Amino acid sequence: MGVVHITLNGMPYVVPDTYTILEAAREVGIKIPTLCFLKDLNETGACRVCVVEVKGARSLVTACNMKVSEGMEILTHSKRILNARKTTVELLLANHNIECTTCNRNHNCELKQLSNDLNCKSDRFEGERRETIYRDDSYSIVRDTSKCILCGRCIAACREKAGVEVLAFNQRGFKTYIGPAFEMGMDQAGCIHCGQCVNACPTAALSEHSNIEEVIQAINDPNKIVVFQVAPAVRAALGEEFGLPFGTRVNGKIAASLRRIGGPTCKVFDTNFGADLTIMEEAYELIERINKDGVLPMITSCSPGWIRLVEQYRPEIIPNLSSCKSPQQMFGAILKSYWAEKNSVNPTTIYCVSVMPCIAKKSELKREEMNVNGIQDVDASITTRELARMIRMYGLDFVNLPDEDFDHPLGEYSGAGTIFGATGGVMEAALRTAADVLSGQSLDAIEYEAVRGVASLKEATIQIGELSLNVAVVHGGKQALDIVDQILSGEKKYHFVEVMGCSGGCVAGGGQPHVPAYLYNSGLDIRAERAKALYEDDEARQIRKSHENPVIKAMYEEYLGTPNSHKAHQLLHTTYHKKDVYSSQ
Repeated sequence: MGVVHITLNGMPYVVPDTYTILEAAREVGIKIPTLCFLKDLNETGACRVCVVEVKGARSLVTACNMKVSEGMEILTHSKRILNARKTTVELLLANHNIECTTCNRNHNCELKQLSNDLNCKSDRFEGERRETIYRDDSYSIVRDTSKCILCGRCIAACREKAGVEVLAFNQRGFKTYIGPAFEMGMDQAGCIHCGQCVNACPTAALSEHSNIEEVIQAINDPNKIVVFQVAPAVRAALGEEFGLPFGTRVNGKIAASLRRIGGPTCKVFDTNFGADLTIMEEAYELIERINKDGVLPMITSCSPGWIRLVEQYRPEIIPNLSSCKSPQQMFGAILKSYWAEKNSVNPTTIYCVSVMPCIAKKSELKREEMNVNGIQDVDASITTRELARMIRMYGLDFVNLPDEDFDHPLGEYSGAGTIFGATGGVMEAALRTAADVLSGQSLDAIEYEAVRGVASLKEATIQIGELSLNVAVVHGGKQALDIVDQILSGEKKYHFVEVMGCSGGCVAGGGQPHVPAYLYNSGLDIRAERAKALYEDDEARQIRKSHENPVIKAMYEEYLGTPNSHKAHQLLHTTYHKKDVYSSQ
């Protein structure tokens, strides 16, 4: 890599010759605004908000995708440039549904922020507006084209992250809009509900289907016992909504918040308990498949986005999926059986609310298989963002709340349970238990560094006694499909594969706090920052293996018998089926 000499706003600089003008400006502390740009994902320069002047160029050029060159002279904030950017944004506002006071992106809308920064007027241009398409018929995703600015970021995310192409530009000219083909609903068009399009959207043109009102209704129903369960990745991200640094663990404040929202009769438990339970079932299922020449590789089934991807796009790999329910669903099933019986509670009066980093969980709980004896495992799921809205709604000073523990007994968890939220975490948690079972001893070496990190594919051979266990970890739908194809062709041979539908795992789920585009584009890896919090939580736990969780041990002794027993299968396992892409599901 070489360097070039450039001039920015009259000042000389030396920068790498691989940089774009945008990167060079950022390197020297000059912020050029962007809207459609997401680094390594959407670099089309279509919105033209990042335009700059380059000496010798016939017109303004886009900073996001023009490389620097030797001797280049650049102006980033001349009057001509500011006027061009302001006009561009005001033209977007002319066709935008400006209902900021009631919009769920009010405090983090990129269009609103840019409009404020440029001192724009919303009524400078008036005229006909595009016809609005509003679709709220998906369990997971809401589309509102009145707030769409046609940046294309969602299209790129759907293609490059989810690995499918559900979203595209439709029609032409003034009538252009983004959506599925033939104006299908998201559920009908092959959407896997990962929510990466929602995370990529700079406005509220795409958002999660909110379940806040029904949760509040249950809280105020005297005939309901509201029980919250909180996923591991939520504790690593919720603090961002209240100004805390990325990767701040807020376990105790989440428990305190939910008690104050749910009232004195509610229970606040931890999905990490469900993760420990999942490992018990999944690790023993893996061992059984290995010992009895079962279908290999066994592939994890914790991510509902991944499950939708398989059922719709690669049903041939269904026999390889673990039959285990996800931690969310296992928790709900145990809550309404084991816990209900122990506490003499009628399970039909329990209203189980999961707090998840994921919007695919909203559709997962609606699957017809996710019930036991006609009783739905989980009743409602809210995202990390929705919990933040409820905390504000209930007037809670989140940052200054006391740290409180989750309720006993279903709030007890091991370090293995908490790392579920990071890519590689499920694999590592399962290996900790499988290694002990296969070796017949409690091993001290429990940290499997080879499966950690945010590389799109991690492969390792784990030696457990005389067994060499070939494992792989992959995250993101596009990468997952590539590995599945290699497994089906025989090119790749593993014993165990962890797949997460979202890149980075649950820490980067579709329901997590929105990350400002300028941070995403700066190269800061939010996935790693959030994952770090989970590994710190793991290291802080006295018990770090799922099978050593005392409540898990007691539950098997008193209620389930052994992992993969008949009763465990009734409650904790499920089936998956091929589904047509273009049909109601």
